[in-house]
Amino acid sequence: MSSKFRQRYLLLIVFFVVGLSVSLLLANYEMPRVLAKTVPSEQVIKTETSAVELETQGKYFYSLNQFEKAVSLWQQAAQIYADTEDSLGQGRVLSNLALAYSQLNNWSQASENIAASLDLLNQDTDISPGERIPALAQVFNNQGILQLAQGKEEQAIATWKQAREGYEQAGDELGVIRASINQASAFKKLGFYRRALKTLAEVENSLVQQPDSLIKVAGLRSYGDILRLVGQVKRSQAVLEQSLVVASGLESPAERVKTLLALGKTYKASNSTKALELYHQGLKTCRKQPSCLETDLSLQVYLAKFNLLLETQNWQRGIKLIPEIKAELAHLADNRVNIDFKINFAHNLVKLLSKSRIERKKLKDIPSWSEIDRFLEETIEQAKAIDYKKAQSYGLGLKGQIKEELQDWNVAQQSTQQALILAQSLNAPEIIYLWQWQLGRINQAIGDRPQAIAHYSRAVGLLKSLSQDLVAIDPDVQYSFRDSVEPVYRGLVSLLLEPDAAEEISQANLEEGRGVIESLQLAELHNFFREACLDAQAVKIDSVDRQAAVIYPIILGDRLEVILSLPNQPLQHYTTKISKDKLEAIIRQFRHGIVVRSRRNFYRPARKLYDLLIRPALKDLANNQIKTLVFVPDGAFRNIPLGALYDGKRYLIEDYSVALTPGLQLLDPHPLEQTKLKTIAAGLTQGRQGFSALNHVNSELAKIENTLNSVVLLNKNFTTEALQKEIKFSDYPIVHIATHGQFSSSLEDTFILSWDSRININELDNILQTRNPSQENAIELLVLSACETATGDKWAALGLAGMAVRAGARSTLATLWSVNDRATAELMSNFYHELSEKKLPKAEAVRQAQLSLLNNRWYRHPFYWAPYVLLGNWL
Repeated sequence: MSSKFRQRYLLLIVFFVVGLSVSLLLANYEMPRVLAKTVPSEQVIKTETSAVELETQGKYFYSLNQFEKAVSLWQQAAQIYADTEDSLGQGRVLSNLALAYSQLNNWSQASENIAASLDLLNQDTDISPGERIPALAQVFNNQGILQLAQGKEEQAIATWKQAREGYEQAGDELGVIRASINQASAFKKLGFYRRALKTLAEVENSLVQQPDSLIKVAGLRSYGDILRLVGQVKRSQAVLEQSLVVASGLESPAERVKTLLALGKTYKASNSTKALELYHQGLKTCRKQPSCLETDLSLQVYLAKFNLLLETQNWQRGIKLIPEIKAELAHLADNRVNIDFKINFAHNLVKLLSKSRIERKKLKDIPSWSEIDRFLEETIEQAKAIDYKKAQSYGLGLKGQIKEELQDWNVAQQSTQQALILAQSLNAPEIIYLWQWQLGRINQAIGDRPQAIAHYSRAVGLLKSLSQDLVAIDPDVQYSFRDSVEPVYRGLVSLLLEPDAAEEISQANLEEGRGVIESLQLAELHNFFREACLDAQAVKIDSVDRQAAVIYPIILGDRLEVILSLPNQPLQHYTTKISKDKLEAIIRQFRHGIVVRSRRNFYRPARKLYDLLIRPALKDLANNQIKTLVFVPDGAFRNIPLGALYDGKRYLIEDYSVALTPGLQLLDPHPLEQTKLKTIAAGLTQGRQGFSALNHVNSELAKIENTLNSVVLLNKNFTTEALQKEIKFSDYPIVHIATHGQFSSSLEDTFILSWDSRININELDNILQTRNPSQENAIELLVLSACETATGDKWAALGLAGMAVRAGARSTLATLWSVNDRATAELMSNFYHELSEKKLPKAEAVRQAQLSLLNNRWYRHPFYWAPYVLLGNWL
């Protein structure tokens, strides 16, 4: 069992509920209107003014999360409106009461009040259309908030559409913006980040042109947050900076702090120092403004800062925040928002103690396990008192995690089972999988392997069904793929491929293990794109190529597992005891040596990797007359050219064609139609946007044009618009782009360079998808001949795989590092000659082109020929 504990979804509810408070402010920020059926008497004016004051005070206490006080004040206001037969005011207050009741977990009262509000506004014939339409729009807005809180996202989206239409009829531009922001929050929760982005983009111009207001601050903040979630971090930062400027100008400390928190998230992964500085500014703002201290904002900033300090291993700085956080928590009322803050804090404390134990650090002034356990017990009791089962489940799960850490297996199992039962009663698969995983670890630790496999299998099954929901969760705050999802898949594979004492691993386990690792590859790509955008269908190797073998290297904590799939044969399997750290060190040595043409120190790691991956399979490969090796590379294996593995005398490509695929589930198994090879060839020879000139691209494209029927877009003619136009109106099956580009683990930093812009991965997808994707004119092959993986980015090759599968081409030929462009011109010329003249399959054409350089004394070093990798269909 790994003792490194994973992040949880424990902040999911915290930030969601805080968002509801913002939505209420957006829905009803303007002062309530007083209904004027007739000229009111002085007593009526006094009464209605009193009702307005009560209503306003209720909003104030709601904003402080003091929901009981808000309910009391709004009930009084509603009664006054009822006594004076003011249906408009009564309906408005009842809809606010519904929100407050929802915060107190009183859903029956919430439902009754929102229904009563709608009935009043629809049935009172004395209310004019001019008053009814905007009032109904506000109630619809609040109804959408309730529906979102109950997990009815589609209903919320439809309700907010009604609210938006009402605001449009009333000519209320701010109302339209409010409804759009809320509608985007529902799309966000569903994981439809791009639909959320589109919704906010539709009101972006209107929002920017609005006079400075709290609505504008919140709207820009929501827009910036969505931009971050779709990977547009730099643009997100720019929009959030606008929000910050407006908030500062309005002298609204609360809104300023909220935006500083949002900005901190954008810097959290790339610049933790900057993020900490933003959090510090937030705390400084709160300390200067008593009104800010009356909210929970300072607590939110403390928790965000505490979490980041732990993630960056600034243990002692984090520990210094513990008394401040305890003091903030001490005065909180018992409601869902505040209970979630407590769960969040307990989770971070567990992480702190776990990390300090793993790294054997003696930290001072930290709570003991028993203190955290008591704190959780108190929090669970508070959650029980308001029937908040989700928090109870998280609390019990954390107690189980503590006992797991202390190896108190019986209590760990009991607490986790209780947490699981509660999560199942809520039908909350995003929580259920966590406790199934935890039970899997516990059963593995006590030696009950069948039960461990059963729990892990259920967890993985839930993760597969949750692919859309997983990407819906904020990766910087609530969710870490590397810590909370990937280990579940790897844990199951490890159990499946562990042999029983007297038996070999069964075919059923090998089949399941292969399926799990392919599912992990798919999940990684969904996480990279921040949306579940890829369709997977199982493909049998026998139906694709009878002379190809598929190799699955699987990196586990204590060993390397390899599954070998041969046509018409049972799956083969071999394993080597080697730690993950040691294996990755060998892979790094190989990569660092091979990318420098003056070095020869890559031979030793190249041979070690050959011995690990290939040598055990040589006999089976020979017996089955295998000509092509298709790798489904795992983890660090994606960063190296597997064709350059070395047996002591020969490189792997001297004996086999080599191709890569993220998995056969994503493979389009159709071979290239040789009868109509035509190419759209685009490239830059001149330096652009800070990138150097590529002097031999002209020669490269000329040679392609001499070999194939081609349309050439060079330099000024290679604009984004020109490329899109050529692709849209032609049926050429090959798109060849010779320009600078970069593959990165970040969507925003994965791009290719055109004359007028950087084309990122989503824009390239849009360009390539402009062509009707019929079977007859699909893009068969995308060639990116001058790209490289980002330096120092461990997961950079994920960008290459992402580019390959998202582009819509059946195959992609790209480079792992930037190569001498004269060598590239020669290799590409040979590749197209082999493809068109000799009618070779794509993988074999690449191999022959690489061998032509290998056999050239000027380009013999693998620096020149090894970085070219073929992804996808190799036929």
